[in-house]
Amino acid sequence: MKTSTAARLKCAAVFVVFIIFSIGPIPIASALGLYVVIFRPRWFKELVAKVYADD
Repeated sequence: MKTSTAARLKCAAVFVVFIIFSIGPIPIASALGLYVVIFRPRWFKELVAKVYADD
């Protein structure tokens, strides 16, 4: 297993634990963070590239 895949799976597991043990409805930020960690969507990569661009 690649190290990046292993790291993403570990992060996803941590998010799932936070979601399970949180009280009340599932927070939107945690659900969005879990989606980003697992699927790494293109829009997120482009957003990070814009934030850290040397303009």
